[in-house]
Amino acid sequence: MNEAKFIWMNGKFKPWHEAQTHVLSHTLHYGNGVIEGTKAYKTAKGYAIFRLEDHTRRLLESAKMVLVNVPYSVDTLNEAQKELVRKNEFTGDNVYIRPFAFLGYGVMGVYHKEAPVETVLAAWEWGAYLGEEGLQKGIRLKIASMNRPSNTSNMGKAKAVANYLNSQMAKYEAIECGYDEALLLDDQGYVTEASGACFFMIRNGVIVTPPADNTLESITQKTVIEIARNMGYTVERRRITRDEVYVAEEAFLTGTAAEITPVREVDARIIGGGSRGPITQILQSTYFDIVFGRNAKYEHYLTYVS
Repeated sequence: MNEAKFIWMNGKFKPWHEAQTHVLSHTLHYGNGVIEGTKAYKTAKGYAIFRLEDHTRRLLESAKMVLVNVPYSVDTLNEAQKELVRKNEFTGDNVYIRPFAFLGYGVMGVYHKEAPVETVLAAWEWGAYLGEEGLQKGIRLKIASMNRPSNTSNMGKAKAVANYLNSQMAKYEAIECGYDEALLLDDQGYVTEASGACFFMIRNGVIVTPPADNTLESITQKTVIEIARNMGYTVERRRITRDEVYVAEEAFLTGTAAEITPVREVDARIIGGGSRGPITQILQSTYFDIVFGRNAKYEHYLTYVS
């Protein structure tokens, strides 16, 4: 991966390779920790972090859900992320920011409340998550053989590290089968999300995306819904079945890392014309105008670093 100069760890900036933890840290053994994914874009006014406040609040909400007591406020973490981008002196168009909190060294055993909490902010230059070609031409999805865990067995609203084992296995299966990404269903057969992104489809000119019944409440998904409705499109949040996906006119994924990535194929079924659809292209172009500071209407979502 791309390295940077500094990582913020427990209130202090450390050189990249000095930000370390013990091999007996609690989270390594029992999987309780929370993460965020935030992005800074190089605008005409310098770097701007997209929806910084929303992402930081979601980190602390996730931590509350899984009983990890992060000892920093939203304001403190926001300022630290801005300073992190400044100190690292990035030059690229995209900077990915990874805030996270985990349980450190000092306690072993499933009961975790006495374990110390480590809070870290890292950032590095990172291009298109699913590839530049994927942004232009679309990607291939495989519906995974495993389901997204139900609400009775998991806390899907928490962006918790343990939840990503499910995503990791689904992604591995998809890639081993020659696809680019996995799409997961719930235990009743309805579409939930991809391994690390939300799913949208277009049928009869209507944009449809699943409700967050047992998944993360996505900030990028909310943004795309807002953009689409402001542009006059009809957007529905409802359950989606596998067979509906196969006959969609267009489909795309959204997320901080995925941004807006078109889907050209699902389970060997060509979606629409087999490339980025016209509505997807309009939404994608509008989204990039927003995050790069070229759309004044949405500039309130940008936090300028300098």
